[in-house]
Amino acid sequence: MKRSTKITSIVLIFFFIIAAVIIARTMIGNHFQKKFSKRPPPGIIVKVVEQKLFQNTIETFGTAVPVQIKSFNIEKYEILEPIKFNTKVKTGDVIAKLKNRNITTPFDGIIGKRDFSNDIDVSQSSIILNLEDTSVLFVDVDIPETFASFVKKGQTVDIKFSGNALKKYSGTVESTASRIDTNKRSLPVRIKLNNPNNELLSGSLLEISINYNERNSLSILDTSLIMEGDNVYVYKVDKENTVKKVSVEIGLRKKGIVEIKSGLEDGDTVVAEGLKKTRPNGKIKPIKYGSKQNSSGWGKKDKSTKE
Repeated sequence: MKRSTKITSIVLIFFFIIAAVIIARTMIGNHFQKKFSKRPPPGIIVKVVEQKLFQNTIETFGTAVPVQIKSFNIEKYEILEPIKFNTKVKTGDVIAKLKNRNITTPFDGIIGKRDFSNDIDVSQSSIILNLEDTSVLFVDVDIPETFASFVKKGQTVDIKFSGNALKKYSGTVESTASRIDTNKRSLPVRIKLNNPNNELLSGSLLEISINYNERNSLSILDTSLIMEGDNVYVYKVDKENTVKKVSVEIGLRKKGIVEIKSGLEDGDTVVAEGLKKTRPNGKIKPIKYGSKQNSSGWGKKDKSTKE
């Protein structure tokens, strides 16, 4: 009887120890789970939706032509004094002194020289003197007929020179043809460009961008877009810093900026960067786009001076 009581006591103690271990492990696990599961929301870069100017563009190329040009054919034996080429002259200045006459300028411009082809014998005895007024340049371009209805006189034009793509010049649509060219299926258009400092030479190849349909629209960064098939979404952030997945309709894209036609309102906040760290209905810590984050002081030594 004493032996069975002793065995029973040992079994009970054994089960009590096992139960105590299980309870202790459960309590410890719950404690650490609560402690480490409360992670702070991730820091996500956000940007406010704002209005920007958008415009459609028709791009083409054309050759610069001076507003005025006049040529003089001169025999070399008639020239009394060397002609100063590539110089500016004014109306009435003598540009060439010849044996029996002088050539004067009918308008302000620059003196240039154009030789005949080397295979022409007359080039050995004659020169062609050009007087060009490049203070204003014209560029004749052909616009595809599908865009003909968008081109009007007086429209602004952005112009770039192929030799200096960093600088932009401004021009206007001077005139348009009254009919479509049936051979090219295009509309002839003339562009006017003021060139007071003669930065652009006649004959230069210019890149023409005719702007039309200018409008103010909502805009966001293209890094905010989530593409899913034919659908486009963004993460919208509410006042409680909760993220909502919102469907939007986009328009033009230009230099990293996207036009928003519908789905957002002016002043809304959207996620600009860090889409992979963002989850719908999740909390985030907003970081304003363009703001400088505090640099870490890790590893920096104290540079206090010693007396």
